[in-house]
Formats: sequence, C-alpha cells, structure tokens
Amino acid sequence: MFTSSNKLACLVFGLLISWGALAADTVAVNPNHPDRYVVVKGDTLWDIAGRFLRDPWLWPDVWHVNPQIANPHLIYPGDIITMTYVNGQPRLSLQRGSMVHLSPQVRSTPLDGAIPAIPIDAIHQFLTRPYVMEQEELDSAPYVVAFADEHILGSNDIKAYVRSIDTTDNRKFDVVRPGDAYKDAETGEILGYEALYISSSELLQPGDPATLMLNDMELETVKGDRLLPVSEDTPLNTFFPAAPKQDVKGSIIGVLNGVSQIGQFNVVVLDRGADDGLEAGNVLTIDHRGETIRDIVSKTRGDTVTLPDEPAGTLMVFRTFDRVSFALVMKASRAIHVLDRVRNP
Repeated sequence: MFTSSNKLACLVFGLLISWGALAADTVAVNPNHPDRYVVVKGDTLWDIAGRFLRDPWLWPDVWHVNPQIANPHLIYPGDIITMTYVNGQPRLSLQRGSMVHLSPQVRSTPLDGAIPAIPIDAIHQFLTRPYVMEQEELDSAPYVVAFADEHILGSNDIKAYVRSIDTTDNRKFDVVRPGDAYKDAETGEILGYEALYISSSELLQPGDPATLMLNDMELETVKGDRLLPVSEDTPLNTFFPAAPKQDVKGSIIGVLNGVSQIGQFNVVVLDRGADDGLEAGNVLTIDHRGETIRDIVSKTRGDTVTLPDEPAGTLMVFRTFDRVSFALVMKASRAIHVLDRVRNP
C-alpha cells in the first residue's frame, strides 16, 4: 500500500531531483572534503553539501538513494553521510544513525525533526513581512486618520480610526508604512515600494472611519500608516534550491536588515521577480560590480575605464513578488554591496 509517508518521501525526492536538474555532468568536489560526516543538530543541507561539494546546491546530482532506508531523502541528526566514487564520479550516501528514532505514524510536517535546506531562522521574519506594494495598492489601502482618547501616536491597546473598511470580511490587519521605492538598477524604473511592518491590529467596528485595536507593536503608529489584510497563506519553510529555468540578470537593490556591507545570511532585495521567471529556491551567483575609474595614464582628458565584474558569492531567492524578490546570501567570498549584479550560476 502507498502510505502517506511514502507519498511524502516521493514528493521530497521529486523536488530534490529538480534541485540539481541544470547541473553539469561532472560535479566538482570540495578539495578538503571528508570521507564521512555525522549530521548534528543545527546543520542544514547546504552546510553539509558544502563540506563535500564546491557548489552545495548540486547535492542531488550525486545523491545515492538506499531503498532499504525509510525516507532516505530526509536527513536527521545522527545520520552519517559518506562520499565514494563510482566510475570516477562522486557519490554521497546515507547511513541512518543510532540517534534517529522514526516512529511509524504519519508526521505532521515534511521535515519533522529533519534538517532544513537553509537556516530558516535567518529569514523567518521576512517570509510574511515586510511587504512590497504597487503604487495602486498604496493609493487604495485604508489608512490611519486619528487615535482614540486624543493620542497623537498609536501604541499597544490603543484604538485607531481608519478610512475606510466597510466590511467584516477581514478581521486582522497589518499596519505598514510606505517606504522607499524599489528601482531597477539599470533603468531607474520603479518596481514597487517598500512597506515597513509597524504593528498588528484587529477590526472592532467597520465603517468610514473604521475602529481597530492596535497590538504587537514594533514601531509607534502614525497618521497615514496603511492597513493590509493579514494573509491566510502558509509561508514556505522548506526550500529546494535550483538554478532558474530561464536566464536571469539583475542587481541587488536593497538590504532588509539595514547594513551597508552585505555578508553571509544577510537578506537582500533583487530587482527581478516572478514576472522575470524567478521562483523561491532559485540560486544565483553574485558578481561585485566593477567600478568605473579615471585612467590617469591616458592622454585623453577625462578618459575612464570600467573594471570587470568579479564573483562575490551565492544567494538563494526565498520570496518573490511580481517585479522584485527577497534572497538570502548563502556564501560571501568578499564584501557585497547594493548594486552588485546577480546572474544564473
């Protein structure tokens, strides 16, 4: 009988295969790879693969499935990963460790106890917040006009009056503040607007103005802040890295955690999105944008030269909007900056 657990394993297997579908015939190994590695709590698939392979996201190209192991595509602390060679090609295999205890009942989530592909903690707050909004969305969104009891600013457990929410179709709203425009790095075209999360709120009374109670405050609410219905969609928490299905060339146009120099596990904004063929899980190479400098030797006054781009790291897209995306820097071989370029690996 084809059980739910078997279906789950097959689903994971299919996604893992797509992970490395565009890889080269020969997968380059890490020259310092171990022959075996014991998985520990806190590992990710990316970390483990990087111990063995030069390009960690090509893991499935060398993954050997042992049919005698239940759910061999899910890896748990205590498992042992070994590398061997078959016909000159690297092969990674799994030996189920003694620390792993798999019960026969159906698990509540695909990765119950299994290690994730990437460090989810680094992106958890960005899976549902903040937002990217179009100008039309900003213009049509309800907005705060006043607060109860003559308050000048809104904080926890203070009522806000909002124009206009006429129905009770949604009871929970996020309060957001319109921020800077996200622009195409090459053309300057506006692709959307940052919407900074301010607080949560609950609808008490619809109308124009409607009455809402503010809660879960991160910043004080001010007049003009917009309200968006809370999405009921379940955010992704499992990712299967793969190269984009089409050629993608873009740039980093922002950083979500406010740093100027970007490093490993920083979250960046790209000027390419779902409309450009990007999907959650897509892996891109980061190139440091070559700067344009003055040629002090040239006899031509004002002569300049643009230096070539240089590889700077790797990132993985984890959330897409129509024209921009959020991505996590997985590897940084040098300092990364806003306006550095991204491309297919």
